[in-house]
Amino acid sequence: MTEHIKIQQDSAVLEIAFTRPDKKNALSNAMYRAATEALDGAQKDPTIRAVLFAAEGDAFTAGNDLADFASAATGKGDGLAAHGFIEVLGRADKPIVAAVPGLAVGVGTAMLLHCDLVFLAEGATLSTPFVNLALVPEAASSMLLPPLIGHVRAFAMFALGEAISAAEALSLGLANKVLPKDEVLPAARQAGADAGNAAARSDRSHQKVDARQAGKRLQTNEAREALNAFAERRKPDLRNLCHKMAVR
Repeated sequence: MTEHIKIQQDSAVLEIAFTRPDKKNALSNAMYRAATEALDGAQKDPTIRAVLFAAEGDAFTAGNDLADFASAATGKGDGLAAHGFIEVLGRADKPIVAAVPGLAVGVGTAMLLHCDLVFLAEGATLSTPFVNLALVPEAASSMLLPPLIGHVRAFAMFALGEAISAAEALSLGLANKVLPKDEVLPAARQAGADAGNAAARSDRSHQKVDARQAGKRLQTNEAREALNAFAERRKPDLRNLCHKMAVR
């Protein structure tokens, strides 16, 4: 266990928990580095098929530790480790589950947009008050959030710092379930195990294979006939073509 980050593996699920409840799990550089190392290691470890983000206390995370941001703003300290974490999170190719026991601020909300399954406590709130701190929205959130919840709602969150409740997040499609606080982590752990099993049967790397096969299919006679028929507003005649394909 790294200070303020608890990492444990249960079967095929790696759990990364923020354990700084006295500071509402504000993420320091040290916490970012530990989480980045764990998440990056999970991508390379074949025994891990899903990752779960969790938190101790009543908050998921209050966002970045402003002391680190202040040091970076004055040219002191060792930079911002947040960027490395966001980069690894963005390219993660294994299912990611989030168990959110309370408020998720800034990056706490932005990282949920990169999760595959999100479970919120009934009293949780999501907010992105970047502008209030003269900061730019993180983790591509300004690109990912508007298509999910609509421009006007996303604008209010980014420009006005308005928060949304767990119930609103569920209705907007940002969460899978809203549960009593003590049921959030068990539900997320079960979902992580289920997602890990599903990932083992259908790995995301298959998407690359699918893309290659899709490209090849576009070169076939059947695809050309189907596309021509669509353009000519008629039904495609694939009978002879399909027969030829079957006997090859």
